[in-house]
Amino acid sequence: MRTQVAIIGAGPAGLLLGQLLHRQGIDTVILERRSADYVLSRIRAGVLESGTVRLLAEAGVDARLRAEGLVHEGFAIGSANRRLRIDLKALTGQTVTVYGQTEVTRDLMEARAKAGLVTVYEAEDVALHDFDGSSPRVSWVQDGVRHDLACDVIAGCDGYHGVSRASVPAGAIQTYERAYPFGWLGVLADVLPCSEELIYASHERGFALCSMRSHTRSRYYVQCAADEDVLAWSDQRFWDELRRRLDPEAAAAVVTGPSIEKSVAPLRSFVAEPLRFGRLLLAGDAAHIVPPTGAKGLNLAASDVHYMSEALVAFFASGRDRDLDDYSTRALARIWKSERFSWWMTTLLHVFPGTNPFDRRMQGADFDYLESSAAARTSLAENYIGLPY
Repeated sequence: MRTQVAIIGAGPAGLLLGQLLHRQGIDTVILERRSADYVLSRIRAGVLESGTVRLLAEAGVDARLRAEGLVHEGFAIGSANRRLRIDLKALTGQTVTVYGQTEVTRDLMEARAKAGLVTVYEAEDVALHDFDGSSPRVSWVQDGVRHDLACDVIAGCDGYHGVSRASVPAGAIQTYERAYPFGWLGVLADVLPCSEELIYASHERGFALCSMRSHTRSRYYVQCAADEDVLAWSDQRFWDELRRRLDPEAAAAVVTGPSIEKSVAPLRSFVAEPLRFGRLLLAGDAAHIVPPTGAKGLNLAASDVHYMSEALVAFFASGRDRDLDDYSTRALARIWKSERFSWWMTTLLHVFPGTNPFDRRMQGADFDYLESSAAARTSLAENYIGLPY
């Protein structure tokens, strides 16, 4: 088998890259170690930056997003029973859109299938070969048979635990990481959201987030221990704890119901440098992880794909390796700014082990500054709707 770009990973990053390249006439094969149903079962983020929405339109997969996505012109941030609305539209002229990552993935899968493009699911023992030269290839096993795929470039979009980054020689890559000493306990429920816009709440008992997937499906989170046992949390215990951490108006508006999904997500900041190793390029969670506090995970993967697709289009037009050179530098410049924002939001809103009264007063001062300064609110809004690319 042969293709121009072998894409490792059929999550939203890999699928979006495949769709953008297809529209430029570039052939791709996607390899995914999980089944299609498993990929679609992942419960992930749901807030899309305006740039991500534009990129999905460029990929031709935004019809359902435009029909079903919830456009939000602002969000709320709360502290000590206060709530401050950040008016994104007034401060930046832009908005964000609530549309689940699962739905983005589904739209991309359907577009790829409609175009008759090749995606290999349940590919076992995937291995990357010879990407330090001009003739890379990928091998894998399916149904007991080993397959080999020759290509011009390999795009590693297979996540933090994937084979792509792990295939890079240790001396060629440097990683930066911070593991946070807490997680998020999340609940998905078919109940009316307590607010029309997201609420990020700081409380002495820990952070809470009120979000949604639609007008009738809500997604809520509370800060918990990193090793929290999800089985120890009944639905009633979760709803009670959520209400404790919200301002009185939001708490009174919470509609409870049985959870349809409940899980604990650890929080981590991670960046790998560089993102290009000969003919292997990394993107998405293979390249970086951000805490979910700033809603940057999927959006940052989308900006990676934007830069990578531009580099690949130039490369196949010219045949010159130097057209791949700028990908890592361009992507990392935006990655580190998004990492900074997610780190800042996490620091502002969470209770850390060992937090003392001084730390809490500093968090309060940060919130006071946001209330009193249009410049501070504008900076927050600019980062939240997404830095340009």
